Amino acid sequence: MYTIDDKTYPCCTSVTMKFIGGKWKAVILVHLMDGPKRYNELRKLIPTITERTLSLQLKQLEEDHVINRKVYTEKPPLMVEYTLTDFGKTLSPVIREITKWGIEAAQASKKIIRKTS
Repeated sequence: MYTIDDKTYPCCTSVTMKFIGGKWKAVILVHLMDGPKRYNELRKLIPTITERTLSLQLKQLEEDHVINRKVYTEKPPLMVEYTLTDFGKTLSPVIREITKWGIEAAQASKKIIRKTS
């Protein structure tokens, strides 16, 4: 058993999923693996995510110390940039394998239809 923020997790897999689980966290992380991104860049890279959901997921990832949020205030307009923390970078091999599996599943499964438009 593991405890994170007073919540109990029964195994290591559930601990991992606490950090990357859900529909969007892994998607956000795969884009941040390429380097720092601003909020609007992430919105363009993930067009089907709502602004509210993106904001909530970024906040959760930041609270879990998976990503850093840096605010640049030197000159207007205000700019916010997100990067992976060192802890977040340790998730890169996991995210790469999830991506690899998704590519292979799309080729192997008749249920998955890829839309190119």
